Amino acid sequence: MQETTQALAFEVRGLPPQKTETLSILSAGHRQAERVRALLLAALAAAQQSGWTPTRTEVSLEIVVRGSASHVGSAPRFLAGVADVLSDKRGRLTGTHLGVLADVTLYADERQIRAITYREEPADEPSYLVRVTALGV
Repeated sequence: MQETTQALAFEVRGLPPQKTETLSILSAGHRQAERVRALLLAALAAAQQSGWTPTRTEVSLEIVVRGSASHVGSAPRFLAGVADVLSDKRGRLTGTHLGVLADVTLYADERQIRAITYREEPADEPSYLVRVTALGV
C-alpha cells in the first residue's frame, strides 16, 4: 500500500468529541453536540480551502490532542468520536439540527481507516489536530 498526496489537516479548539455511550453523538441535544459542531466546522473550512472531496479509498487518521494532563477523556473515546463524526452521516441522522454540517464527510465509512496515530501534547489551552490521508492501492 502506497500513500498518495491527498491529505487534509486542520486544528480545532477545545477537546475532540468522545464516543462514550450507545446514543449517537450525532443526535440532537447530545452532550457532545458542541464538540461535534466545532469539529464539523473546522473540517468543512479545511475541505473547502483545500478542495478535498470525500474519498472511498483507505485512509489513515491522525489525532494530536493538546491540553493539560488532567483533561477528561481517553484515546479510544476521542478516536471513536472523531472517526464517527467525519464519516458519511446519511441515514444516521434524525432531524435537521446540524443543518449543512450534516453533509461534511471526509470518507464514506469508518471501516476505511487502516492506520491510526494518536498522541497527546501539553498545552495551556485545549485543542487538537486532525489529519486524514487517503491511501493509494
